[in-house]
Amino acid sequence: MHLIQTPLQDAPEALPIFVAMPSTKRAPPLHGAPLLRLGFRPFYLGAAAFAAIAVPLWVAIVLGQIALPMTMPPLLWHAHEMLFGFAAAVIVGFLLTAGKAWTGLSTPRGAALAALALLWLAARVAALVAPYPVYAALDVLLLPLVAGLLAAVLLRARNHRNLPLPGILLLLAAANAVFHLASLGLVDVAPMSALHAGLAAIVMIECLIGGRVIPAFTLSATPGLTSRVQPRLELPTLICTALGLAAWVFAPTGPLTALLLGAAAVLQLHRLWTWQSFATRRRPILWVLHVAYAWIPIGLALLGLAALGMLGASAGVHALAVGATGGLIIGMITRTARGHTGRPLQVSRLEVAAYGLMLAAALLRVLVPLVAPQGLYGMTLVAAAAAWSGAFLLYLWVFTPWLLASRLDGKDG
Repeated sequence: MHLIQTPLQDAPEALPIFVAMPSTKRAPPLHGAPLLRLGFRPFYLGAAAFAAIAVPLWVAIVLGQIALPMTMPPLLWHAHEMLFGFAAAVIVGFLLTAGKAWTGLSTPRGAALAALALLWLAARVAALVAPYPVYAALDVLLLPLVAGLLAAVLLRARNHRNLPLPGILLLLAAANAVFHLASLGLVDVAPMSALHAGLAAIVMIECLIGGRVIPAFTLSATPGLTSRVQPRLELPTLICTALGLAAWVFAPTGPLTALLLGAAAVLQLHRLWTWQSFATRRRPILWVLHVAYAWIPIGLALLGLAALGMLGASAGVHALAVGATGGLIIGMITRTARGHTGRPLQVSRLEVAAYGLMLAAALLRVLVPLVAPQGLYGMTLVAAAAAWSGAFLLYLWVFTPWLLASRLDGKDG
């Protein structure tokens, strides 16, 4: 087997930047439980189930319908678990899967993958039933471990192009550690600021990966379409976005923060325009990624307005967390799970319904509070939670049997 550098293709193995060329040797026989053959399987399944449960649970707590003996305020639990429980699990599953596709080298499987998944699950349970130090200790371990494993695979394959990703994972891990230290009173930092830093790191991961796969998927699936991507603007767009988000984390108000966020929003909007989103209107598996990515410039613009005191930060936060992160996740976990279970990249009506529910959740959580009376807050929260949960329940209905079974084409993974 040898490796060549090639553009991304709209094919079942659509993740690679480095694609493993077919070998003339007979493939080894499959072994081990299918659930533990590749990182996306347990982490996508766990993240979707957790997302479907955790958001309605938080809404029930906020509205006084349920009381749980939490060791932190419900808002902090909700924000933390959506970032470091839900989104981080999807990122881990994606990167462990992509790492193998990028390099042709093995990533954790079998007992090692089970240990990582159980560590993630133990932290989610500990948040509700264990003393806070136990929860914190369990929760901070996963991301540094995965960053180290991914970096080792990339270095062995001399795949230096993707080394920024384990670096951003370490930044995400650092934000998580600061959150727990702040919650324990060991550092003089507002826990919510650490969560904002975590969201910023996740958005940067989305910008890096989205910028590679979304335009490539679009071009390869649309005959006759030519690229309009402007490479000379890619790095300035990413740098401006990183600076704007950093300013928001460390100096959330003020004209400089607003200027940086506004400039980043314009550059991200231009970036999306070069991806020719209109060409994807008949391909739900593509347009969901374009629509979700559009929430990034929207969120940056809303945070810029918040920096000027024109509105609260909640709208921008939820544009990035629900619209962009939730939307990109539901789009990518359907697409990559289809590809890596040997199924065609044509989504069913249930998956399209899941996309619609995620978009509805974002609209309800971001736009409705900006225009609706405060008295509708509870109703809007319930409706948004129902839409969010419904999207992941549909995912679980369709994909759970596939994630628990071997690939249709008989390949490993």
